[in-house]
Amino acid sequence: MFKKLVAIMIIVSTIFLSGCFTMTHVVGDGGKSSQVEAARQWYILFGLVPLNNVSSKDMAGGATNYTVKTQQSFLDVVIDIFTGIVTVSSRTIEVTK
Repeated sequence: MFKKLVAIMIIVSTIFLSGCFTMTHVVGDGGKSSQVEAARQWYILFGLVPLNNVSSKDMAGGATNYTVKTQQSFLDVVIDIFTGIVTVSSRTIEVTK
């Protein structure tokens, strides 16, 4: 019974925790204000083909110092549970100026 419970806990935690990640890129001195612009990047075929073009440079609006945070958050994982059936996945991109 204990081994079965441990196996189920490992499987559930792998499903819910494996997809979350964050990458941060600092351009210039980085974003100093609280002005944040966010967009969702969509992919098909499990991340091989982008469906839309999200440009962090365009989101920065000509700023020379900004921070780009690319992440697959918990919300993205929840969305991917439903859209993963047709191999569509998402990722959130935030630019702090």
